[in-house]
Amino acid sequence: VGHHAFSAEFDKDAPINIEGKVSKVEWINPHAWIHLDVVQPDGSTQTWMVEGGTPNTLLRAGIHKRSLPIGSDIKVRGYQAKDKRCEPACKANGRDLTFADGRKVFMGSSGTGAPRDGSDPRER
Repeated sequence: VGHHAFSAEFDKDAPINIEGKVSKVEWINPHAWIHLDVVQPDGSTQTWMVEGGTPNTLLRAGIHKRSLPIGSDIKVRGYQAKDKRCEPACKANGRDLTFADGRKVFMGSSGTGAPRDGSDPRER
């Protein structure tokens, strides 16, 4: 997946708030991906792939591979992909990530056309 504008892949009118366990972290350029297993109301599990900024951007924000161990609980706020099929996983662009201890960090990439939603400290 190459670098893209937010609006090419994600829906600014489809905000998401998901909570789940980290199942995989792809620490790759141009966007890191955090995979989450989210338990649905019916008890089934839905996998989400959440796109973040570059690994370097995440490191500067305080997110690194070791801070997201497999099985750790996190919450992510962001926007769902325009393609809502969820196969093989639901996709979203993450704006901020909240760790189990309540610490919240910006995980998005700036200047990609994502909504100015207050999550990027550089927008203020």
